[in-house]
Amino acid sequence: MMSQAAPQVRVAIEERGGDRRIAHVTVDYERRRNSLTRALLQQLTAAFASLGGDDGLRLAVLTGAGDKAFIGGANLDELAGLTPETARAFITEVHHACESIRALPVPVIARINGYCLGAGLEIAASCDLRVAASHAVFGMPEVKVGLPSVVEAALLPRLVGWGKAAELVYLARTYDAEAALRMGLVERVVASDRLDVGVAELTDDILAAGAKAIRAQKALLRIWEGEPLARAIDAGIDYLADAYNSDEPERLIAPFLKRRRAT
Repeated sequence: MMSQAAPQVRVAIEERGGDRRIAHVTVDYERRRNSLTRALLQQLTAAFASLGGDDGLRLAVLTGAGDKAFIGGANLDELAGLTPETARAFITEVHHACESIRALPVPVIARINGYCLGAGLEIAASCDLRVAASHAVFGMPEVKVGLPSVVEAALLPRLVGWGKAAELVYLARTYDAEAALRMGLVERVVASDRLDVGVAELTDDILAAGAKAIRAQKALLRIWEGEPLARAIDAGIDYLADAYNSDEPERLIAPFLKRRRAT
């Protein structure tokens, strides 16, 4: 049944034992395809900022309420009433929400359960990995309502290349999940009734890795994205050396050595 509660961002913590916590973050405005209002954007930013202080957090899964939409875009009622001044404030809130996801020190998986449009696709692009249900629909329709695609739409050329990014933002077409997979918008497409299984497969792999190594890897991905090659390589040397300040490499290498000696 469609939720009639006030629009909200819900956070649930799943305990997997020890310091192995997964945050499940849900944008809940189901009756409006989980479209983003100012209040929801602020709640989303606050939720991820708060999760960033949890040292036992291993990853987060972001989704939308129901089975029709991940995030259907910015709320049209709010967009229709903006002025130049309030438009700047609103789109800055979109950026803050995207940046809070990118700044979380652990991976964020987008569980894409339906429409993923405009600001919703920018939110998805801000996640580290994206798993889509087969009925999901993607697009950047902003130019059809007289607006350019902005803020974290700038991530799209890195995901799909300049030509496909231009197609997305100029033509404002929608694409099914298989097309999104082919162009590189998502990493995996699964049957709609197996979406949680598809997410769990990625989750299990991340939990099997070293917690400190995963956090270091996310930090390095951000450095690789924005720094010149030489600086990115130097940062990697620093991070690898720093890994040996904990017992994680020794502890996780040991089982591989044991298996090799047994063969």
